[in-house]
Amino acid sequence: MTIGAVIHRLQRTKPRWNPTALAVVAARTRDPFRVLIACILSLRTQDTTTGPAAERLFALADTPEGMLRLTAARIERAIYPVGFYRTKARVIRAICRELLERFGGRVPDEIDELLTLKGVGRKTANLVVTMGYGKPGICVDTHVHRISNRLGYVKTPTPEKTEMALRAKLPRRYWIGYNDLLVSFGQNVCTPISPRCSLCPVRPLCRRVGVTTSR
Repeated sequence: MTIGAVIHRLQRTKPRWNPTALAVVAARTRDPFRVLIACILSLRTQDTTTGPAAERLFALADTPEGMLRLTAARIERAIYPVGFYRTKARVIRAICRELLERFGGRVPDEIDELLTLKGVGRKTANLVVTMGYGKPGICVDTHVHRISNRLGYVKTPTPEKTEMALRAKLPRRYWIGYNDLLVSFGQNVCTPISPRCSLCPVRPLCRRVGVTTSR
């Protein structure tokens, strides 16, 4: 299997799929701060909830300064019902405070610096770098981990190990768009349970590792 052939087939099909909530946020403004906050909201939350919650919150504030003028309770009301909305409201305020105190209000464009922010893990840091700044990074969430292994491109037990394997193997020209492409594919076709293999544009190239039932 050639990963380039897989990616090119998926890219041709992607316009037919529903876009991810984070792709919508990034496409509107390319604002790293909005991407960062939307990433926080998206954790353990479906896109159908993340998108509207992000819109409600950004209608109130879309800068670190503006966000800190909101109380945690106000943020909670705006982002409900995202998962762990109370915790996320506190995390958002803490991140904004750190951005102002340590980075002059600017979202860092380096993964190592982003990881020093409370509540920011590798998934979020990589998404901010790629979607917010257009810099190479590999964000691995459950979709990317599952599909990369299902294709047979990597053989890894955890998302963290998948990221490292992809960094070593995936051609750098594909890094930026890899997450959004596979997340869209995973939400619309290559679902966790009973994937839609009959509709899959890359079925001839896929080893279907671990697939026992499909549609």
